[in-house]
Amino acid sequence: MQRTLASFPGSFKKLFGYLMDETKDLKVLFHDFEDEAGGFELVAARFCYNKKSLDCISFWTWSELLVALKECQALLSASDSSLILEKILDCVVTRLASLVVASPCTCSSENTRISWWFEDLLVLKIDLIDKVIRMSISRNIDHATISKFLLCYQRSRFLTATPTEKCKIMEVMINLLSLLDRSSFSCKLLFGIFRVVSSLKISSHHKSILENLIGSQLDRATIDFLLVPSSRRKAYVYDVNLVLRLVKAFYIEGRCFLLDSRLRKVASLVDSYLVEVAADSHLSPSKFAALVLVLPDDARESHDRLFQAIDIYLQVHGGLCEAKKMKICSALNYAKLSTDALKHLARNPKFPSRIAIQVFINQQSKLENLFEDKTHLVDTFSSSVFAEESIDEKVSSDQVLVYAKRINLPNKAEHLDVQLQGMQCTITELEKYCGIMQTQIGNIPRTRLSSLGNNARFLPKLCS
Repeated sequence: MQRTLASFPGSFKKLFGYLMDETKDLKVLFHDFEDEAGGFELVAARFCYNKKSLDCISFWTWSELLVALKECQALLSASDSSLILEKILDCVVTRLASLVVASPCTCSSENTRISWWFEDLLVLKIDLIDKVIRMSISRNIDHATISKFLLCYQRSRFLTATPTEKCKIMEVMINLLSLLDRSSFSCKLLFGIFRVVSSLKISSHHKSILENLIGSQLDRATIDFLLVPSSRRKAYVYDVNLVLRLVKAFYIEGRCFLLDSRLRKVASLVDSYLVEVAADSHLSPSKFAALVLVLPDDARESHDRLFQAIDIYLQVHGGLCEAKKMKICSALNYAKLSTDALKHLARNPKFPSRIAIQVFINQQSKLENLFEDKTHLVDTFSSSVFAEESIDEKVSSDQVLVYAKRINLPNKAEHLDVQLQGMQCTITELEKYCGIMQTQIGNIPRTRLSSLGNNARFLPKLCS
């Protein structure tokens, strides 16, 4: 910088005028001037360089621009604004925006062509990196390339950085990532950053920004990412509160364009997480209930995995009162449980007795609806063909329906299990019967219906 100033002595000569010729001991006093290294050179540079003289910076080589950046970094504070710095940054980012032209080396691969400048900028402090990246984003430089550079910078600077410097680097990095397109960085990268900042004392504001970024990509996460150990102050094994915040962030980020496919993936991920944490004996009922209720009913096509997690939790926490059990089980939709799950639930003594009764009522309602559909089909079809057989089958169906309606709800789970098996048998037979009738209706011409005779009597009897 001193060599640069030496080439512009005329500016000082004009400033002091005739005084330089009349006195040998000329002194210039600067009041309230901070006595910092390089401070005078900075003031002199601002005085000597005007806007017109900075136009030549655009013709500097890449190496000359880097040297100038380093000198500005040594002289300027984080909040300082300099015409020289802005001009140099503009030239640097312009070179980065035209990578092929700007590259000072012969690149052997696409990755090298894109990232050749990474190492050159690693020597800059985080404040200057912040300025470079923000200007790069405004120039539409590829966001994926920017995110890769930020990760490279973090790994490089952490080798020698102090804890305070590490916090500063991570906070700036999180701010910059929040400005990028969400598809430009992976969910794995975000969880890697989360693990790093977990051991640092970054601000709660930046932690919240990071969690929102992770939440926006939660449908791309895996169960391993979510198994984050809880803090030492917590008795339970995994950080359940983190998962709850991530799911809520997922809803907030995607509230305007949340696809069903993304919601299904998050639901599957949460169910896997529930199965993992359900065996934790220190996990409180309130926390587990918050987890099972964090997603709406329509997020899951099947509730079997949810039932599995609840079953495990109730097995481990055998001393829960009925009210707490009912709160947890309120997340279950019995219509979305498989037959095997319903059977297991009905004879499981760990579940509240009221749950078993609700399952029975649900199955009875499904059976009645199925009977109504099947008997309607039988009545319609019997007017033209299979009259005698249809009447017999309808009588059997009515008998089964009357029997089902007359059943008194038992108080014991084993009786429910037997009745559920009987209803399942009836449902299976009815579905087979319906399928055969639909096939016959489609294959038999109406003009030949009367000619079938006894050939139509192969349809099975309903089990009662």
